[in-house]
Amino acid sequence: MIDAILLNILACPICKAKIEYDKKNNEILCNKCKLAYPIDDGIPVMLINKARNFENV
Repeated sequence: MIDAILLNILACPICKAKIEYDKKNNEILCNKCKLAYPIDDGIPVMLINKARNFENV
């Protein structure tokens, strides 16, 4: 679980857009860039080379 205050501070490192927390997959999502950033031991890993592409259906 990610703290709501932390979510308000974080932004996508590529486009600087607001991010969302995907509780189901435990990831941080940027819907603009279509990237999902992993969360490792409760810490968001906001590194571009660690992100994966996703498609919203």
